[in-house]
Amino acid sequence: MVPTKPRLGRKEPNILIIGCDYHPGFQQIARVDTDTGEFQEHRLEHSLEAEKFYRGLKEQGHKVRVGMEASGQARWFERLLAELQFELWIGDAAEIRSKRVRKQKTDRRDAQLLLRLLLEDRFPRIWVASWENRDVRQLLWHRHRMVQMRTRLMNQLQAVALNEGVRRKKGLWREAGRKQLETFTLAPWASRRRRDLLEMLDRLTPVIAELTQAVEQEADKCPAAQRLTTHPGVGPLTALAFVLIIGEAERFRCGKQVASYLGLVPGEESSGDRQRLGHISKQGNKLLRFLMVEAAQVTVRSDPGWRCKYFHLALRRGRKIAKVAMARRLAVRLYWIWRKQWDYEQWKQFGPYAGQPGTGVGVQSNTE
Repeated sequence: MVPTKPRLGRKEPNILIIGCDYHPGFQQIARVDTDTGEFQEHRLEHSLEAEKFYRGLKEQGHKVRVGMEASGQARWFERLLAELQFELWIGDAAEIRSKRVRKQKTDRRDAQLLLRLLLEDRFPRIWVASWENRDVRQLLWHRHRMVQMRTRLMNQLQAVALNEGVRRKKGLWREAGRKQLETFTLAPWASRRRRDLLEMLDRLTPVIAELTQAVEQEADKCPAAQRLTTHPGVGPLTALAFVLIIGEAERFRCGKQVASYLGLVPGEESSGDRQRLGHISKQGNKLLRFLMVEAAQVTVRSDPGWRCKYFHLALRRGRKIAKVAMARRLAVRLYWIWRKQWDYEQWKQFGPYAGQPGTGVGVQSNTE
């Protein structure tokens, strides 16, 4: 359905509203001039044709608002619109998809749907992190991928040692274990493989150390991350990732919303009197979800209260579910520490369990 007459929730003279169905190689747009009501559609190839089109709108003196679904591979487009001082609204792709009524799906229909949502003030706009925030996230992702590569290399070298009857686990990476690994008599290509794996491992280790130091420096610059590191089991990497990916604590009304945002709540398919909870949704940022599970396991090892809770859950539901449950609990606690601007000691003194029997913290009775 082609919109013929714009209906705006607020009057903004002489502005172009553009619904953009973005693809890696092109974009299909539907636009309306709110001053004249003129409607047009275009297919713009990336990136020269699209850049020429938007720069032409700037030269004509138009104010422009572009709405598009959240997607990847659009950083150059965001930079272009920011340079031209055009508004860019990023929408929740799942919610936009739910507003599609027709079963016929084409690029033109998608662009028209985005335009109609913009005109009717029903566009599900989402929060977008700043450029500085996203750049530091690249540091976290880069280090994470480097660590994954190192783990794969180490696993392959462990397999080489196991094939030679040596099982040293972490001891293989100490000086004696490394020498033993290098002295194995192997076939020519197996020996070449071992040498190449060791060389790549030696190159990755200082790179990861450098990236780890950069993460610690970025965490030192962030007061919120410093407060989060006071919690047992939470290091600079987890604290910085939590602050960067959550963005602003005020975006969430409660800890349950944070857990849902990170995909640490179960999926649900209930109807009537029947309630069915499934596996966790795994929606949201998978890096932070991974870090939450890792940090929760460290917290369990260092905090007696968490250890007791973890083993209680593990006996009832199994270790895997218990780990995720503790990760969810940690995410909620970090959210409230951040939002209240407390450190861990203040949380123990003023948190929700303060003053309860057996906690050893909070208001003490003066009666004897």
